[in-house]
Amino acid sequence: MSEPSSDEEAIRRTLAGYCQTCDDGRFTDFALLFAEDASYQVSRGGPVVGREAIAQFMERAMPPERRGKHLCGEPLISISGDTAEVTTDFLFVARLEKGGWGVTAVGRYDDRLQRTTDQGWLFAFRSINLL
Repeated sequence: MSEPSSDEEAIRRTLAGYCQTCDDGRFTDFALLFAEDASYQVSRGGPVVGREAIAQFMERAMPPERRGKHLCGEPLISISGDTAEVTTDFLFVARLEKGGWGVTAVGRYDDRLQRTTDQGWLFAFRSINLL
């Protein structure tokens, strides 16, 4: 894969990596998208702090029978130095108990990413606000 040509492209790759590694159940790769001390919060729940804790949380939340596909809108990205603020609307489509597929979550991601010298742009904070 070629190197991203801009910070925005690199950030978009991190956002896409989140969705694809989660959807595929690749939680070791998923964890690498977060800073070591990252914070992760789903709606009004308490934050999960730390790369490994976030990956373990997601692995429990997304067992094989609950996995589906993220469908995301165009992210709004604002970069200031080595920090980026990003908002992205999303749908999550998953298998339904009665069969077939359906939308099981709708919401917005509110993110803060940080640029690192050796790992590119990583999530420092992700808040999932379900509607």
